[in-house]
Amino acid sequence: MSTESSQSRIAFHELLGLLEEVDQRFLSPEWGINGAADVATGMRAVLHLLQGGLFTHFEEDSTHPHFRRIVSPTRKFTGDNADAIYYDTPIDPDLAYRVRGGMAGAVYMSLTVEAGTAEGAMGTHTAGVLNDENVDLTEDGSFEITLGGPTKSRNWLALPKDATRITTRHYFENTTSAAADQSIQVPLSIEPIEAMPPPPCPDDASVAAGIRRIMNFVRSRTLEMPPPGQGEQPPFVSATPNEFPQPIKPGDFGLAAADAAYSMAPYVIGPDQALVLTGRWPECRCANVSLWNRHMQTYDFSNRSVSLNRRQTQLEDDGQFRIILAHQDPGVPNWLDTERRPFGLVFWRFMLPEGSVEPISSQVIPFEECRG
Repeated sequence: MSTESSQSRIAFHELLGLLEEVDQRFLSPEWGINGAADVATGMRAVLHLLQGGLFTHFEEDSTHPHFRRIVSPTRKFTGDNADAIYYDTPIDPDLAYRVRGGMAGAVYMSLTVEAGTAEGAMGTHTAGVLNDENVDLTEDGSFEITLGGPTKSRNWLALPKDATRITTRHYFENTTSAAADQSIQVPLSIEPIEAMPPPPCPDDASVAAGIRRIMNFVRSRTLEMPPPGQGEQPPFVSATPNEFPQPIKPGDFGLAAADAAYSMAPYVIGPDQALVLTGRWPECRCANVSLWNRHMQTYDFSNRSVSLNRRQTQLEDDGQFRIILAHQDPGVPNWLDTERRPFGLVFWRFMLPEGSVEPISSQVIPFEECRG
């Protein structure tokens, strides 16, 4: 066989062709990209997706799974979180697995069964979830969980036939960003309960398959996403700037946390304006608010105040929070730094809320009125 007909080379050129199409279409006015700044932001998002596909999908094996960290301060997509550390791995619903791990200081932990993610595709729905309320923890926060196999009363999560991946969530409420804290190491391991033979040596076909998983990962999160304003949004998402829907749970919405209540809206403020956000943190396991760009990437939480959890928030005398979203430091508590971006997304998470969550009120005011 000539090298020109190599399956892996053909797949590699298909990947190059996909990236060219992403450049020409996704990073163009067709997807609302106008000007050099928009292109740079979009190009960075695409390269983060490419990194994610390479890291989590190029070499994967459900018979020999390995938890890999999904997002990081330098790899952001699909709504990452300054207060969370996420891992995932492919699984086979016909097998049973043993997961060992620990809380690592987290205030919430869960394992979610994702469906529809085969071959790098975007998840279609959540097919099951197990959180730490239904897990027996040792004194140091360690646990052992069984995935699939015969039903168990505790520490067990079923694997339905459409199960393709497992996502783990460790949520923190620290004074600094857990996702940027290099001292936090989440212990996690997974192995089939029945020993599996070694995998075959990588060959032309398997390398080609890995490249096409990368392509599916990138394509499903770019060209297969509707252009802005054209797709149907879940009810927790507002299309009206600076107005937030009632926080609600997402149901089985793909890649969402079933235990969370969400609310999201775009913000738009002028150079001399601020957006004041008021409300009350509910009784819940943890909660936070984050700023994202249009590609659902957090702003720079490693170096800026672009996310606030309950522990980081200073409350008013009546127990309410008053958060100031502004382009510069107003000199008062609870500043959300826009990085001088006039437009972005504000995303609220409330994990295991007790009852309904109070709506978030918002008001655009002149910046001078909120200065300390």
